[in-house]
Formats: sequence, C-alpha cells, structure tokens
Amino acid sequence: MIRMFTDGAALGNPGPGGYGVILEYQGHRKELSKGFRLTTNNRMELLAVIDGLKAIKKPGLPVTIYSDSKYVVEAVQQKWVWGWLKKNFKDKKNEDLWRIYLELHEVHHPQFVWIKGHAGHPQNERCDQLAVDAANHTPDEVDEAYENSR
Repeated sequence: MIRMFTDGAALGNPGPGGYGVILEYQGHRKELSKGFRLTTNNRMELLAVIDGLKAIKKPGLPVTIYSDSKYVVEAVQQKWVWGWLKKNFKDKKNEDLWRIYLELHEVHHPQFVWIKGHAGHPQNERCDQLAVDAANHTPDEVDEAYENSR
C-alpha cells in the first residue's frame, strides 16, 4: 500500500502558498513540494493531493492519503464532490482542481484519513514544513486558474 501524507499552506490566504507531500511505499520515501506566488490554503491542500497522485508510477496499488484538510477529506468521504460535479460546480470554488482530482480518483481510488494538524504527527509536521518553506521562499510558480479568476 502507498501511504501519502499531504499539507498545504498560504501566507495571507490569499498570498504566497505551497504544498508538501510525502509518499511512502515498501520502505521507500519521496518528498515533493512546490510554491506559488498567489493562491489559497484550500487550493494548496487539494493540489498536494493531486500532485502526489500524479507522482504514483504504478496505478492499481492501494493508496491511503493522510491529510489535515477537512475541506479535501470530507469532500471525498462524504461524496460532496460528485454532487458538485452533477451541478457543474455551480457556486463552488476550485473547480479546475476538483476536476483534475476526479480524473485521478478514477485511476487510483484513494482512501482518505483525516489527521489533526499541528498535533505532533511526524509526516504531517514534515509536510507542513515543506509547504511553509515552499511558500516562504519567493515562489515564482503561477497558480494561473486562481490568478485569472480574481
């Protein structure tokens, strides 16, 4: 089973943002992070999940995602995102990212586990550090969908 830990951060919300991801599989560990010049916390939480899923090289393996984002976890666990899709995301934010997530969901069928943030969970703390560092280091990546929607 692949274990994925994710976190997102935005300084100012909106403001500079970043995400951190840890992928663990059969004793191997990979860390991912990226910063953006202007974005929101929820976008970074969701983008962490998306980019983590994109990094998985072997579709079909069980994936469990650990996130402190109730926004992301509950949207999937409670099946809200499929209701939003049926209504064409009317009045919902982050449609662009949710549509990408839904495509990846069909490939990986991940399970989600919500974990309390800033509670000493080692991988969550590391993901938070990766996300904040990415946001703090003058990111030049552009979250085009977000910036174009303003």
